[in-house]
Amino acid sequence: MLPQDPMILFSFINMKLRDQYPSLDALCEDMDVDKDNLLATLAAMGFEYSEEHNKFW
Repeated sequence: MLPQDPMILFSFINMKLRDQYPSLDALCEDMDVDKDNLLATLAAMGFEYSEEHNKFW
């Protein structure tokens, strides 16, 4: 289960991407997360995903 607080979610996802997953697709597939929903949730807070850096910022 993902954190509900957007700032904690942002930190949690970036930690997972840094430590465990080579891409957002791999994270979403392994954790059974709806990628579009995750992107929309974080975009609403002003964050976007960088494939090049494999993190949200």
